[in-house]
Amino acid sequence: MDNNEIKEKLLQIEETELDFTVTMTGKESTRVNGLYKPETHEILLHNKNFKSDMQLIYTAIHEYTHHLMTEADLKVSGGALPPKYTRVHTAAFWAKFHGLLQKAEELGIYKISIEESPELKELTEKIRKDYMEVNGKLMQEFGHLLAKAHELCEQANIRYEDYLDRILCLPRTTAKEITKVSSVDVNPALGFDNMKKVASLKNPDERDSASKQILAGKSPDTVSEFMRKKATEEDPKAKLEKEKNRLTKTIEALQQRLQYVEESLENL
Repeated sequence: MDNNEIKEKLLQIEETELDFTVTMTGKESTRVNGLYKPETHEILLHNKNFKSDMQLIYTAIHEYTHHLMTEADLKVSGGALPPKYTRVHTAAFWAKFHGLLQKAEELGIYKISIEESPELKELTEKIRKDYMEVNGKLMQEFGHLLAKAHELCEQANIRYEDYLDRILCLPRTTAKEITKVSSVDVNPALGFDNMKKVASLKNPDERDSASKQILAGKSPDTVSEFMRKKATEEDPKAKLEKEKNRLTKTIEALQQRLQYVEESLENL
């Protein structure tokens, strides 16, 4: 593939109104496989890093996702790019990226074919069945035991928090997550981390829908972002206003801290 062919494939996956360039650098990099420059809308691909076209197109789609996210940001901000320190690999980014990968697979542009490696396919099934699902079941049982321990602490007039902190030496947040997973009906085949995501959904129908999507092959980030959007149905203006409020509070807190540091320095 040359640069133009890669660009054409990316445009087949999703159109963009913001022009961009694709350049294979002819180099190898130990730091990154590719790079997107939002100021110039350039996608750079260190093609010496790849052993196959599928590896190359995977990275190209990753960098193209940055381009599409930049395009969306520019529309919302009226042409101003986000600050350089802004986190770019957000949950929304990964959801968009995995959605583009799925489109690419449907179009025959990209594929992840573990079937071509019988050994990898067999190992994948072993990981899912003997480790992810088994671990999920263990954590459900663990949660039931913690709930019982909480009940026994109450009966013995013992603070459950102290029991967690100094007897079990188990972080409270971890204990809360484990107990939550055991308190709702969640499929252990999801694996514990995905079980936590699903258990956080209050609506049983939404939990069931999220579980089915993950088991069908949708990435957890894609499902989480879909559920988040569905829950908030937030327009861009409201989203920016919420972010403004968060930033204002952060700035106020930093200003107070700065004032304290300056006063402390003057007294030294």
